[in-house]
Amino acid sequence: MPSNNTASSNATLTLTPGKVGLAMLRRIQAGGVQLVLDPSVQGGMAQAEAAVRHIVENDQVVYGINTGFGKLASTRIGNDHLAELQRNLVLSHSVGTGEPLAAPVVRMILATKAVSLARGHSGVRPALVDALLALFNAGVTPSIPCKGSVGASGDLAPLAHMACVLIGEGEATLADGKKVSGAEAMRSIGLEPFVLGPKEGLALLNGTQVSTALALAGLFGAEDVFAAALMSGALSLEAIQGSIKPFDARIHAARGQPGQIAVAGAVRTLLEGSEIVPSHADCGRVQDPYSVRCIPQVMGACLDNLAHASRVLVIEANAASDNPLVFCDTGEVISGGNFHAEPVAFAADIIALAVSEVGAISERRLALLLDSGLSGLPPFLVRDGGLNSGFMIAQVTAAALASENKSLAHPASVDSLPTSANQEDHVSMATFAARRLGDMVNNTAVVVGIEAMAAAQGIELKRKLKSSPLVEAEFATIRQKVAFLERDRYLAPDIEAMRLWALKAELPAALLNILPSHS
Repeated sequence: MPSNNTASSNATLTLTPGKVGLAMLRRIQAGGVQLVLDPSVQGGMAQAEAAVRHIVENDQVVYGINTGFGKLASTRIGNDHLAELQRNLVLSHSVGTGEPLAAPVVRMILATKAVSLARGHSGVRPALVDALLALFNAGVTPSIPCKGSVGASGDLAPLAHMACVLIGEGEATLADGKKVSGAEAMRSIGLEPFVLGPKEGLALLNGTQVSTALALAGLFGAEDVFAAALMSGALSLEAIQGSIKPFDARIHAARGQPGQIAVAGAVRTLLEGSEIVPSHADCGRVQDPYSVRCIPQVMGACLDNLAHASRVLVIEANAASDNPLVFCDTGEVISGGNFHAEPVAFAADIIALAVSEVGAISERRLALLLDSGLSGLPPFLVRDGGLNSGFMIAQVTAAALASENKSLAHPASVDSLPTSANQEDHVSMATFAARRLGDMVNNTAVVVGIEAMAAAQGIELKRKLKSSPLVEAEFATIRQKVAFLERDRYLAPDIEAMRLWALKAELPAALLNILPSHS
């Protein structure tokens, strides 16, 4: 069974701008790969660089090349100060705060910034793109504070911190974990710090790569906990001896929602061959609570939203999103607003809704398992209740985290605060929208992990028959991580083990194949 987070340790991936897919982005995030640029893009980059050089040599005035920035766009800068202009831009914008972004996110930032510049609309030297990939391949991680971007004009502050390393400023972490200066980081890959040419600083800073990388990390985490929640849901269904009838393919075909159809099919596959399912076919139970009966409807809607968000983010990961853009066919340099991260903000908000709902319905199934009147299991899933509290307070933890996610799921994209003296009067807040997904995914992983642990307990409490081969295999995996709860014990380590299970479970293809990055 393939892991959700596998990556070939020696693979070399070729980045073809415009064609970098979701599965490749997942592998880039996971690490253990080397990146090379498709040679066919070199000509386009060289032409765009030549177009910028032509503007400077012919003393034309073009925003971002020989002018100030933002509200200062009307200020002309002399040719003898252009290198200083670009360096000052990078330094003045390096104003981030907070903890550094995690290495998997920075890996995607380096890769997607290289892809964006390699589209041939940015006018930078190919050597800059090569340097970004050299940092990636050497495992050098620029130190990028997590806070300070409003998602327009691009992710200015965090990308400035990335660019600082290229000019020998700022900080980075080497592959061995050693923290070094930007200059030392460049020397570690055999390069001297760059003296930036016209437009190069602006091209590095403009763009949506930070918010996109954070959103992609959130998407991949959401996929992992989504798949784990389908498994925990199947375990819960078996624990309460719930009905398989609501998963009948005809029900879902009659509605036609693709995610719903896929989820119902996945659950049927998971339970195929179960001895428990037919054993209670005539038990007289008419309907299960919605948290079990409506798994396809709720989780299917979440899956459809994840699929939509993935389409948006793949486009953005391949996009030329800096400003202005060079169009070599006409020689024009056109100023626009591709740095505005509204598509990413919406996608991140959609992922947040899905992650919150996955946790919310999982918490309700957990509560169902603990309610003996509904589940038919001992109260709080422990034999000697009263003396032992069993899973009583574990459900409180799940409820706390599910509630926290509800607050975090409030859409960030509806907020905006003007910046740059009202020149940038509407911003996306995409970077926060995407960054908060990490906390939400972890919260949901805890909830789903507790449900899976409780469902395994429920199955074992009335163990007479076996479930399906796929469910039994996962039951055995869970038992390797947490033991049966015979009496109260210190549960925090078990909960942490199950959180990690929810994020890194080796799950059947029936689950993984319905996910956007695996399909």
